Amino acid sequence: MNHNPLWKYILILVVLVTAFIYAAPNLYPADPSLQISADKGSVIDIAREETVRSVIEEKGISIKAVERNDKSMLIRLNSIDDQQAAFDPVKESLETLGSQYVTAQNLAPTTPSWLQSFNAKPMYLGLDLRGGVHFLMQLDMEDVISRSLKNNVDDIKAALQRAEIRYQSVTNDDSSVKVVYRDAADQDKAVDLLIRELGTDIEFTTGSEGETLAQVKDTSLQEVKRFAVKQNITALRKRVNELGVAEPVIQQQGLERIVVELPGIQDTAYAKKILGSTATLEFRLVDVEADPYSAASSGIVPSGSQIYRDRTGNPVLLKRRDLVSGKHIINAASGFDSESSTPNVSITLDGVGAKLMSRLTAPNIGRPMASVFIEKLPDGRTKTEVINVATIQSELYKNFQITGLDSPDEARDLALLLRAGALAAPMTFVEERTVGPSLGQANIEQGFKSVMYGFVLVVIFMFIYYRTFGFIANIALCLNLVLIVSVLSMLQATLTLPGIAGIVLTVGMAVDANVLIFERIREELRAGQSPQAAIDSGYAKAFSTIADANITTLIAAVVLFVFGTGPIKGFAVTLSIGIVSSMFTAIVVTRVVANLIYGRKRGKALAI
Repeated sequence: MNHNPLWKYILILVVLVTAFIYAAPNLYPADPSLQISADKGSVIDIAREETVRSVIEEKGISIKAVERNDKSMLIRLNSIDDQQAAFDPVKESLETLGSQYVTAQNLAPTTPSWLQSFNAKPMYLGLDLRGGVHFLMQLDMEDVISRSLKNNVDDIKAALQRAEIRYQSVTNDDSSVKVVYRDAADQDKAVDLLIRELGTDIEFTTGSEGETLAQVKDTSLQEVKRFAVKQNITALRKRVNELGVAEPVIQQQGLERIVVELPGIQDTAYAKKILGSTATLEFRLVDVEADPYSAASSGIVPSGSQIYRDRTGNPVLLKRRDLVSGKHIINAASGFDSESSTPNVSITLDGVGAKLMSRLTAPNIGRPMASVFIEKLPDGRTKTEVINVATIQSELYKNFQITGLDSPDEARDLALLLRAGALAAPMTFVEERTVGPSLGQANIEQGFKSVMYGFVLVVIFMFIYYRTFGFIANIALCLNLVLIVSVLSMLQATLTLPGIAGIVLTVGMAVDANVLIFERIREELRAGQSPQAAIDSGYAKAFSTIADANITTLIAAVVLFVFGTGPIKGFAVTLSIGIVSSMFTAIVVTRVVANLIYGRKRGKALAI
């Protein structure tokens, strides 16, 4: 009646071995470290390593270990204080070499290699517990206003050309656009036209004879700034999601700043590069009527064209007006070209972009078209290069591919940036730091103590009240905690203080199922059942009640996860995992242990 089939032993053994392996990395604390990543075209060699070592050692800071390859270097230090003291000198020493290297603070895991061979990693801890990275980013609002004015210049030119109103020049300064007409008599007609075409967001005033000033109203400028902040936050959220960071904090601070907190992030150098990049693509026709080398050397560029450079530094002459902008890209995916097996990025345009691409390519079949990559770097510089030049073979519409990329990693990064959306304004890193526990080490210890005190009190109660069966329940409770930690580690979830609260609640709830089972066994014994029959009936008859109670709680936890944010999600995750694992330990594990103790001992009284 109470014998265990072989499959139960195998199941429990597999689950427990897996749980202990994936929970073990959490016993090894992370090292404060500096992570240096090389930009494309640069390497980190032994000379660069020696330079960094000497800079750190000159500050009297001891280095715990250094891990280096051609593209990155991880310097492990002994404390957060050493990390903070070494960061600025190392960053300044590398900045003298240009923008080839990105330096960031990090927390590096110390998981042994034998655990890493199982891909076992510690679970992430939230910023309120231990670590992560904090960025304070400043938006360049002057760039936003400048681009808004340049757009107004293009719109005014287009409107005047459609109405066949001749103008001498349309130029902009820091705050307004000035239109100079060839015939002063056209001024009133042009102002009426521009008011109709451009709406009421722009205020037109008459300057000297034959001149009109166009100024964006203050209310419209404020709206442009608010939109820029919102769009940047949206783009940053998408980029953080691409990085796989759990429970990030991305929020506006003041009128022009954004706070980004990435708990438990492992590659902060890559995160900094992705967050701070403003990247987009433009597709322009090549000007084949002029020699780009002559134009570049003489500085005389044909009207309507502009000199660009390809990746080898050769000049390419492209049309100014015939273009499709990257703002119309709605999806991008990296892959390989089926014919040449080289890295590529598949582009999907929105409806407006598809029409523009069709309008650009349909009449120009047989002519070359260039893909221009434009990136605003975190240091404020703009990098522009022609990725490839290809002959238009047929009319392009919504879906097409670009090639000419150097590596699969470059294709992946480009696809990520395009997919996440361009930033409305470039940003600079005003503040960067690795964040220790925001609530202090005392709160971390209190969170740990709350779990242990709750655990110990439950263990004492169960042992006193249910004796041997209480001991069996305590074994299951220990295994339940191990299972929760291992699942959190396998999912690479982020543990926060609310998550600890969920674990504490789970500790109390985990023995509920055993209490129901044990009380049922007592009732069966009082009804005259034999010990063997009482055990079997206790587990069988309590199962439906246990299932109902845990399923309803699990539904509530799932609802909290779906509709909650941040800390609420952390609580819901640990609660959900705890409910499922407690069902396994309370029903399967305790039954197997009880059968091992009492299954072959007929007539023996139960210590319950």
